[in-house]
Amino acid sequence: METKQKYLTEAVPSFTPRTAMEEAARCLLCHDAPCSKACPAGTNPGKFIRSIRFRNIKGAAETIRENNVLGGICARVCPYDKLCEEACSRTGIDRPIQIGRLQRYVTDQEKAFGMKILKAVEATKEKVACIGSGPASLAAAAGLALKGYKVTVFEEKEKAGGFLTYGIIPSRLPQSVVDEEVQYIKDLGVEFKFNCKVGKDITIEELRKEGYAAFFLATGTQLPKTIDIPGVDLDGVTTAVDFLAAAKPNNGDIEVGENVVVIGGGDVAMDCATTARLLGAKKVTVLYRRTQEEMPANKEELKFAQSLGVNFAYTFRPGEILGKDGKVVAITGEGTDGESKIQLKADKVIFAIGQKADDLKEIVADIELNEKNLVVADEEADCKTNIPYIFAAGDVVNGGKTVVHAVAAGKVAVDSIDEYLTSIREIEATDKEVAAEKEGAR
Repeated sequence: METKQKYLTEAVPSFTPRTAMEEAARCLLCHDAPCSKACPAGTNPGKFIRSIRFRNIKGAAETIRENNVLGGICARVCPYDKLCEEACSRTGIDRPIQIGRLQRYVTDQEKAFGMKILKAVEATKEKVACIGSGPASLAAAAGLALKGYKVTVFEEKEKAGGFLTYGIIPSRLPQSVVDEEVQYIKDLGVEFKFNCKVGKDITIEELRKEGYAAFFLATGTQLPKTIDIPGVDLDGVTTAVDFLAAAKPNNGDIEVGENVVVIGGGDVAMDCATTARLLGAKKVTVLYRRTQEEMPANKEELKFAQSLGVNFAYTFRPGEILGKDGKVVAITGEGTDGESKIQLKADKVIFAIGQKADDLKEIVADIELNEKNLVVADEEADCKTNIPYIFAAGDVVNGGKTVVHAVAAGKVAVDSIDEYLTSIREIEATDKEVAAEKEGAR
């Protein structure tokens, strides 16, 4: 298979009905299901694997969708080795159940047989605006729509999904899967407004005048971080945000260079490295300041990068980017031992060392921010900000976690927003009753 085609094709094959049953049959059906306790979004693997074992695929799909509207996406991008599969009791015997692949099998079957687990309900409650369309916002929008709220998602880009659409490599998460689950949420009655940046194209106050009673702020962290070293301004130096956002929407039709160096050690760095390799780079090297054991990247993503021939220079931090005629030609690395040095030929250097939030004061002038310019809110408790009608969660609060953590935070926001608007509704109803009683007494 051509490498370009590999870029566009899922690297991990789906289970067949036979292999899915065989894998589900390995499950010990633990009474306390530690795998389920380890899922941040409460997708409940213990229950849906039990359904698979009894060939009840619809029941399995119900368990997944009712707990995680982005079940097909999470099936592909979750760090299972650090969550449910790490907790799997089977680990102590031989190897954990492949929970992610089983979840993917169920959501693929759901699509293949046209099952529609979640049904739209009549929107009779208040209008709620979700700002941003990443996983936290999508999960919150779906949950609020299912409770009867009129939900609109405001997205500044052309498509929904945030980093799901503009970041994660197609061989790990095909765009078709993102589009299908966004459509799933649209079918629940959620409206999307694209190319509309709240704070620039429309303000919170203008939206309040249009009747929006609550806001969920989940704009993520979209500004890339770099390191202030010599040569960062050379032609050929870029960031993971810009590199991946150019590659995926263009189906890989971009210039990647021949000798690529990626700086970082997380999943985003792996996405950059595999993207560059699959799109034609002859040599790709990941420069990481710690050891392989300390690398935060998902093990499977690391293995995939290694299988493609990506090189790794551990315990080196970037020193200087060297250039000629304004273009990058090499990068030096300095060993964390204080003695080692390395120089790598490069015509492309990609910084994949994290992102930071946009200027949130442009969206909400009075929102409380911490020293990292992130919104102050407890996304595990209630997602409340210092402004009663504004809630926040996801990367804009935690600085950057996984998709499944974003889904979990979005679900917390649903309950908190519902509680807030219900209390407002009850107060208004009580005031009307009191007013009516006073009117009757006259």
